[in-house]
Amino acid sequence: MLSAFFVKPKWLFGSVFFWFLFCMLAWYSVVKGMGPSFSLGEWVGYGFPHRLPSGASKAAQHSYQLAVEQAYEVWLSQYLMVCFGVFIGGWVWLTDHPWRYWSVGGSGLIILIVWFQVEVSVRLNDWYGDFYNLIQTALGHPNAIKLSELYGELMTVGVLLMTAIIVSVLNDFFVSHFVFRWRTALTEYYTSKWQTVRHIEGASQRIQEDTMRFANIMESLGVSFLNAVMTLLAFLPILWHLSKEVPVLPLVGHVSQGLVFVSIIWSIIGTGLLAITGIKLPGLEFKNQKVEAGYRKELVYGEDDAQRAQPVTLTTLFSHVRFSYFRLYLHYVYFNIVRYSYLQFGNFIPLIMLAPSIVAGAFTLGVMQRIMNAFGKVEDSFQYLVNSWTTIVELLSIYKRLKAFEQAIDHEALDKLEFETIED
Repeated sequence: MLSAFFVKPKWLFGSVFFWFLFCMLAWYSVVKGMGPSFSLGEWVGYGFPHRLPSGASKAAQHSYQLAVEQAYEVWLSQYLMVCFGVFIGGWVWLTDHPWRYWSVGGSGLIILIVWFQVEVSVRLNDWYGDFYNLIQTALGHPNAIKLSELYGELMTVGVLLMTAIIVSVLNDFFVSHFVFRWRTALTEYYTSKWQTVRHIEGASQRIQEDTMRFANIMESLGVSFLNAVMTLLAFLPILWHLSKEVPVLPLVGHVSQGLVFVSIIWSIIGTGLLAITGIKLPGLEFKNQKVEAGYRKELVYGEDDAQRAQPVTLTTLFSHVRFSYFRLYLHYVYFNIVRYSYLQFGNFIPLIMLAPSIVAGAFTLGVMQRIMNAFGKVEDSFQYLVNSWTTIVELLSIYKRLKAFEQAIDHEALDKLEFETIED
């Protein structure tokens, strides 16, 4: 399922972790300090500033510190681009897999776009803080700001969002081609083994439909996972820093960086609840696809053979489909009760945690918006399994169906699930 499209998937995906670890160690030990000498940030207006003279004002020191942080951000982006290019180029150059340009190069482009989208989220978080502080000033002190300042902020975010929209549209176009190439690789591989797998129930559907759904869902979950990881890396330090503004939590009292721990604990609770309540769903989805395949198969035979697809037979087969769906709907009832209750209640967790600080007037409206947004981003990242659980269930059922192909090709015994009846 992976090796048909990706270059040595175990080695490829394993090397990603070690290469990232090596690059990060190099950054903090050597490369970060080389920024003033090798950064190209000055070309785009984010070069390293000259040191301040002694006795500089606090405003000058603040501006200097902000300029240094921005320069290091640009230097880090430049360094990561180089690391990324070396990794992708090395795998493409050292292997001869027929799909390496799409699988390795295409995956690399998708990762870059996800990275860009996360950076946009970070910039938006900063913008929300400044914008809502401006709103608070305007509402609390009439005519304290000019109309041009308000419109200027809106123009700034407008340019940022338009850029993000264009990138997202182009990304969707590219991802569509990427998924179809993956499906093509799977289809070519399984059709070359048709005589070995043709006896498996619903083999035609598994090649025609399941390969498409597998590639599509794997790409979607993979991008979501990368987005969750990158978002976490970007927003966890922000939430850690902003947690200093919220020293007191309800029921707990004074806790250092309490918001970070609240987001982690709440996400673990949700993941555990959904894992327990949804444990039966993958097997039920598999059986559902199995009876659908049997019903479709009889209809296809009936197109060419008048003795097939008789009303009695079709009624029996469709009764299996109905039984399977009704059972699946029933199990989704208690799963969705837990899922939706958790997600809806989770919307109020940050407000509950911020309540003592709001009452005490410990921060401005802009800071509150930044905290709420950062908390939401971190929480969503930790809740990757919660947000993707139904899609994961669907993927597991498809995986079980395609796994039968792999077992037949390798001359292994099929899973017991392949022989279970609808009542089992």
